[in-house]
Amino acid sequence: MSARIFKTVIMVTATAFTLLFGWLIIPPMIAHPDIIGGFAAGFVNPYASGYSADVIACWVILTAWILYEARAHRVRHGWICVVLGLVPGVAVGFAVYLLLRMTQLGGDKSGGA
Repeated sequence: MSARIFKTVIMVTATAFTLLFGWLIIPPMIAHPDIIGGFAAGFVNPYASGYSADVIACWVILTAWILYEARAHRVRHGWICVVLGLVPGVAVGFAVYLLLRMTQLGGDKSGGA
């Protein structure tokens, strides 16, 4: 896969997720602005709890990776991705971090498969 296709897939996926997140979350949040209750709703049954635990673990791992690479490879502005990992979600924080690190580490120069 070329770097251009990779970047396009990442950007389209992050944008689609952000739109879906907004469509699903904003109306109930406006009607009942209870952030703690909204967070707790992710744990209403064993299946939702499993997915929520996975998302939380992925956010922690992403945060650890961002903090590590800030020192090891001098990737800057990763904190923005940590925040994006909280809202709208890990999918967006991870996608933006991949694009950020590609730009800063020069990984977007290859056009080959």
